[in-house]
Amino acid sequence: MKMPCSPLNIGDQFPNFEAETSVGKIDFYDWMNDSWAILFSHPADFTPVCTTELARVAALIPEFLKRGVKPIALSCDTVESHKGWIEDIKSFGKLPSFEYPIIADDKRLLAHQLSMLDKDELNADGLPLTCRAVFIVDEKKKLRLSILYPATTGRNFDEILRVIDSLQLTQTKSVATPADWQQGGKCMVLPTVKGEDVPNLFPKGIETIEVPSGKGYLRTTPQP
Repeated sequence: MKMPCSPLNIGDQFPNFEAETSVGKIDFYDWMNDSWAILFSHPADFTPVCTTELARVAALIPEFLKRGVKPIALSCDTVESHKGWIEDIKSFGKLPSFEYPIIADDKRLLAHQLSMLDKDELNADGLPLTCRAVFIVDEKKKLRLSILYPATTGRNFDEILRVIDSLQLTQTKSVATPADWQQGGKCMVLPTVKGEDVPNLFPKGIETIEVPSGKGYLRTTPQP
């Protein structure tokens, strides 16, 4: 498949690709199978912020797998470099093992094709570093979320897990999640839900919050 060179939009088909990784060559779709995936990129191997991030994801593997999500990282170095770096990551994170692949993108092909390059951050050779991109892809290979962090800012993977919880809840229930929502918290009833459908959809009931406009659009319900 020819890869795009412009940013993907939420809901777009995420392109398939083949790549060499720390666990061998993969076809992305085959590797995903019927799971969700999170692909997250890194500027370079043997760098401080990246090491903390990959160690954090390795520690969170049970949480990702509980949600049916497979993590895969990308860094603009070779497979052999990745394998050496993994030993540092395991040591830093006090990890007995490292359970997900790192894509080798030393020619920056995927980084360019997925628009993940940070033009303001250059390496010693003057080449742009890879942004800290996050792509969450669902089981139908649709892009559900994308975030681009600059190379200097590490990610909050607790927030990413929170977002996955929201995505998976709201794709099957007629709710949205409000600001700062956490798993188990109250949800917002979608404006498209008609009053006569409330008893069947929300047996725990709903609460309508009064506002000066008098419009009854702020409706909450316990998490379905």
